[in-house]
Amino acid sequence: MIELLQNLIDGLGRGSIYALLALGVAVVFGVMHLLNFAHGELITVGGYATFAFFSQFTGGSWWLAAPIIVVAAIVASLIIERVAFSRVRGASDFTLLLTSFGVHFVVSAIFLLYVSASVKTFPRPGWVTNTWSIGSLTIEVFDTVVIVTTLVVLAGTAWLLQRTMFGLSLRAAAADFSTAQLMGVRSDAVIRGAFALSGLLAGIAGIFWLMRAGSITPSGGIDPMLKGVLAALIGGLGSLRGAVLGGFVLGLAEVLLRSRLPDGIANLTEGVVFLLIALLFIFRPQGLITVAHAERV
Repeated sequence: MIELLQNLIDGLGRGSIYALLALGVAVVFGVMHLLNFAHGELITVGGYATFAFFSQFTGGSWWLAAPIIVVAAIVASLIIERVAFSRVRGASDFTLLLTSFGVHFVVSAIFLLYVSASVKTFPRPGWVTNTWSIGSLTIEVFDTVVIVTTLVVLAGTAWLLQRTMFGLSLRAAAADFSTAQLMGVRSDAVIRGAFALSGLLAGIAGIFWLMRAGSITPSGGIDPMLKGVLAALIGGLGSLRGAVLGGFVLGLAEVLLRSRLPDGIANLTEGVVFLLIALLFIFRPQGLITVAHAERV
């Protein structure tokens, strides 16, 4: 029983990061019907900003690095929208998909050519590996901070979407973009706001992703991109609640499978997870939460 509780807490810690990534993917998908495969590059940008910060300020604090990561992710998201996606707005789904792949490869290539192909490392905060105990249960301080932060961010996002004019415009655009435009919703403002919110969520997730990794490479955005997209797909594309649910489900599945699989095949956890996701899509292709429709710009 203790082991199961331990796995559930570890899974919620990992799933919290996935939930933030998936929510960022879902926000953009809601207004543009764009499955953004360049989302992970926001963490790559944040990672290199972190490396630059600690290179310039040896002994620098993560209290200063964290807002730098968030700002870098938001700015990168807005630049990507302006340079790439604004030019294909209204194009077919396939064109939008190809554009997102193109942005992913271009950003990776920029860091590869103008920075380095080698791994860039930076110090991790000392408390990342600290633990605290409740009886026989050992809980990582890192997981606790991630879970609490995620709950606060999700509550703040829910308030933003439910209680502000921007949130109302965003939800209206996600439900039916054409009708929302007729009602006075400004398409440029809503889309840029969605990318800014997506960048904010990616930046917060990136703080914890980079804290745990302690390094970045030009291809470092692939893994978080896959986790975010998969979680959004599991939850149901177009559903913000589904994206959060999908993130937690994916995190719990990874941790529980890694602890339950025999030692000889524990390294195949990701493969088993992908197999289970494939089975989910066979029997429930719409994901865990069904979305009636999502109009594209």
